[in-house]
Amino acid sequence: MTVTTEKPTIAGPPARPAASSGSQRAKKRRLPGWWLPLVLIAPAVVLELLIHVAPMLVGIWMSFIKLTQLYIANWSAAPFLGFGNYSVSLDFSGPQGAALLQSFLTTCLFTIVVVGVSWSFGMAAAVALQRSFFGRGVLRTLFLIPYAVPMYAGIIAWKFMFQQQTGVINHVLTSLHLTSAGHEPFWLIGSNALPSVIIVAIWRTWPFAFLMLMAGLQSIPEDLYEAAALDGAKPFRQWRSVTLPGLGGVNRVLLLVLFLWTFNDFNTPFILFGGNEPPAGDLISIHIYNTSFVNLNFGFGSAMSVLLLLFLLVVTGIYLFISNRRSDDNA
Repeated sequence: MTVTTEKPTIAGPPARPAASSGSQRAKKRRLPGWWLPLVLIAPAVVLELLIHVAPMLVGIWMSFIKLTQLYIANWSAAPFLGFGNYSVSLDFSGPQGAALLQSFLTTCLFTIVVVGVSWSFGMAAAVALQRSFFGRGVLRTLFLIPYAVPMYAGIIAWKFMFQQQTGVINHVLTSLHLTSAGHEPFWLIGSNALPSVIIVAIWRTWPFAFLMLMAGLQSIPEDLYEAAALDGAKPFRQWRSVTLPGLGGVNRVLLLVLFLWTFNDFNTPFILFGGNEPPAGDLISIHIYNTSFVNLNFGFGSAMSVLLLLFLLVVTGIYLFISNRRSDDNA
C-alpha cells in the first residue's frame, strides 16, 4: 500500500484590483468641502499681495531708476540707473552716503538703548508683580497705561512737556534747582534731541515688554521656585536659574519684535520733532522719508529702503539661527 503525500499549498496575497486612473484616485482622496479653506484664506492672500507684496516690488523697481520730481508725472520716462542709487548710498565718502551712515549709526544707538532699557524695565516690573500682594492689580493697570494710550496723543503730550519755557520737565528741573530760570535746556533741538526721542520711545515700548514677560511668567511652575529656595538659592539666583531659562522662548520672540519695531520707528521722531528733526535725532526712517517726500528723490529713497530691508533680513536670519542653535543645544 502506497501512501501519497501532497504538499500543502500556501495561499498567496489576494489579488490587487486593477489600478484606477490618476484622476479617479485624486477624486477619492479629496474630502467633501476641500475648497472651503482656500476660499476663506483667499481674501487675506489677495490683500497681502495688494498691500505689502505689490508696493514692495514697485519700491524695488523704483530703486533702479532716477525717479525725481522731474519724472514723477511719467515714471516710464525716468532714466534707468541700475545700481547707481545703491552705489551713491554706499559711498560713505560722499555727502549723501556719509549722511546715511550717520543716520544708520544713530538708529543703531537708539535701538540698543531703547530695547535694552525697555526689556530691563519690563523684566523688573514683571518679576516684582509675579507674586500676589495688596494693590498688585492697580500697579499692573498703571504700568500698562502708556501701552493703552493712543500713540499720537501720548507723543504730543511729551512734546508739550519738552517745551523750553512752558514744559513740565524744565519746570521740575528749575524747582529742584538743577537749572536756573531763563537758562532752561532745549530738549527738541541740538544734542538733546536723541535723549528726548529715546525717553519717549522707552515710555511707549516697555509696557509691551512687561505684558509679554508677565504672561510668560505664568507658565513657570511655582514648585521650581520652592525647590530652589529649599536648596538655598537667593532671589537673584532664582531669577538667573529659574526665571530666565523659563522665559527663553518668550525672550527670543520679544527681543526680535522690539528690535524690528524700534529700528523702524517713524511715528515717535516724526510727531515729536514735527518733521524738522535735528541731526542728533535723524533716525533712518525719518532720513528715508525726507529723501523721498521732502527732497522728492524717490529712486534714491527707494534704494535706501531696500538696503534697510536687506539689513533687517540679515540680522533677523542671524538672530534666529543663533537662537535655534542654542535651543537645540539646551535640549
